[in-house]
Amino acid sequence: MKVTDIFAALEQVAPVGLSDEFCAKFKMYDNSGIIINSGNEVTGALFALDLTQKAVEEAKRRGYNLIITHHPAIYGGISRFNVVGDPQAKALAECMKLGVSVISMHLNFDAAPEGIDYFLMRGLGGKTADVAAQIKGGGYGRVYEIDPVILSVFAQNAAKEFNTSRILVYGDQNKKIRRAASFCGAGCDDYNINFTAENCADVFVSSDMKHHEIVALTGRGIAVMALTHYASENYGFNKIYLKIKDGLKVPSAYFTDADLL
Repeated sequence: MKVTDIFAALEQVAPVGLSDEFCAKFKMYDNSGIIINSGNEVTGALFALDLTQKAVEEAKRRGYNLIITHHPAIYGGISRFNVVGDPQAKALAECMKLGVSVISMHLNFDAAPEGIDYFLMRGLGGKTADVAAQIKGGGYGRVYEIDPVILSVFAQNAAKEFNTSRILVYGDQNKKIRRAASFCGAGCDDYNINFTAENCADVFVSSDMKHHEIVALTGRGIAVMALTHYASENYGFNKIYLKIKDGLKVPSAYFTDADLL
């Protein structure tokens, strides 16, 4: 199979058109798709949230010549390529040297009906939700009912489910949580804060949050739980991998960088 064949299979799950639609509607930017095409027959596919040197070494160890990432291996234009001082450039250069192709599936995997943002909700105990940023083929950001639990236990359950010990929690630890809002990755902004408040969520869950955003939420009586960016998205990316791996028709594996969880 060629890289284009694997890409076609991935698009059956979440077409890049979802990313294009999301960017057009919400004035965002993305770079999903085939980033490097070596032109070789695919010997195996390694799924990894990021293109890092660790991921490249794992692919090399397994004899795989395709890496499928969530975060774009190249996000914007490249004006310089410094393999000495830039880890991302070094990983890209190593891929090209070894003939390793790279596919990145970013906002389309976030916003798919059963995408990364959806699985964040499921991992936190939700089943059906009101969606904050809706597009025809999916959406991003969710508010939903969960089984009532106090905030401290909600955080403990999340730490176990997402396999992370790096969770920041703001608010009364004994606050009863009945409705949760979650946004995978860096999903905190004024719109999502207002959506959370308007839909009566008791806790806001996301990553990479700024101090003034936490103050704005807690000031409205909404608890905050901040996961690492990696933990909030690695969980769902792995769920997608487990769902599709048997249909890829090439050997595959999933790589998790425990240092980032």
